[in-house]
Amino acid sequence: MEYLNVGKIVNTHGIRGEVRVISQTDFPDERYQKGEKLFLFREGMPPLELTVAGHRRHKNFDLLTFEGYPNINDVEKFRDGILKVAKDNLAQLAEDEYYYHQIIGLIVVDEDDKEIGKIKEILSPGANDVWVVQRKGKKDALIPYIASVVKEIDLANGIVKVELPEGLIDDED
Repeated sequence: MEYLNVGKIVNTHGIRGEVRVISQTDFPDERYQKGEKLFLFREGMPPLELTVAGHRRHKNFDLLTFEGYPNINDVEKFRDGILKVAKDNLAQLAEDEYYYHQIIGLIVVDEDDKEIGKIKEILSPGANDVWVVQRKGKKDALIPYIASVVKEIDLANGIVKVELPEGLIDDED
């Protein structure tokens, strides 16, 4: 079975079995709703299936509790673990919306079909995502995921066509 990251447990919170999660999902309310199944991955351990018992937001974190783990001593060992969801448990997205795993690895080409590089990471700094494009023999390029730049996403052929404004990528690198 394949899994996709939804968050990382960075610490415990209080004494009642809550864990502090840095979320990596666009659907926290869906992923963390009561009864939802998540899988905890820790180094050197088999995946552990957990059932969400409770969820709330606190500052920049999602706080979760899990069924069968009512206090801090039960969840202390979860710290630094990665929470994942089974890939076949993904929600349907609207047209022109994509999961990160669909975008990472695509080849980026310009309006003349000249290859720029391969998307290796997606950053979410604020208003829009930024794609980190690995280029051969040059510094990585940062391309904003906005309509004026990203013109076409062709998942079937693994290609993203972009129209780069003057100066967005420094070709001297």
